[in-house]
Amino acid sequence: MNLLDDFVIRAAIAGAGVALISAPLGCFVVWRRMAYFGDATAHAAILGVALSLAMGLSIFVGALAIALCMAMSVSVMRGRGYSMDTLLGVLAHSALALGLVAVSLVEGVRVDINAYLFGDILTVNKLDILIIWAGVILVLALLVWRWQRLLLATVNEEMAQAAGVNPKIEQWFLTVALAVVVAVAIKVVGALLIGALLLIPAATARRFASTPEIMAILASVIGVCSAIAGLGVSWQWDTPTGPSIVCVTAVLFLAATLMPARRRFSR
Repeated sequence: MNLLDDFVIRAAIAGAGVALISAPLGCFVVWRRMAYFGDATAHAAILGVALSLAMGLSIFVGALAIALCMAMSVSVMRGRGYSMDTLLGVLAHSALALGLVAVSLVEGVRVDINAYLFGDILTVNKLDILIIWAGVILVLALLVWRWQRLLLATVNEEMAQAAGVNPKIEQWFLTVALAVVVAVAIKVVGALLIGALLLIPAATARRFASTPEIMAILASVIGVCSAIAGLGVSWQWDTPTGPSIVCVTAVLFLAATLMPARRRFSR
């Protein structure tokens, strides 16, 4: 029997892939204090799901398109006199509400909205795994390619400009990477929990990392372990898999806060 014929193995491979790439990207979310931006992008993806169902497109395509549109909207509206948290709150909740209404209006398609809100990792198929890991490779390659520039623009924008790095361009690279992660993760942990998978492993690793690179690696290890452990918890106690994965990350974060920090890197 083909290994990928086992739905548990498929779920583990998908969960590990999403966690692997969410964690290092989540480090930039932590460093840049972009937690709300990640949530806003993820919530907006529900509208992409509705459009995909209505037009018969891949969920990945619709979620990616709307996530990118959300990022562009934020960039365009930043200079209109609104604070960033207010702007993100308005756009995120508006897009989520519009997406939920749009899903309810899609005719001829039976939709389990909970699967998109909280994930349905146990139903991933071979095509889903291919899309997820293509996204993983794409985002990892982008992070490796732009790592130093992204890091410099994150730590000090003035210093980055002096070194010939355009912070706005790096912000766009980060935005595209975040949109890809949201699109591939929506079936694994759902739109409401993607932000947690971005944020919690990175926040946990931050206490013990001496360099940005070590923090990213530790976050990836924590994320992958949490995905596998959460799948095991879900299988053992018949709990929702996406929320179970996030619960494991939360437990690890709590444990980390009770341990003495050994990091020297701070941002």
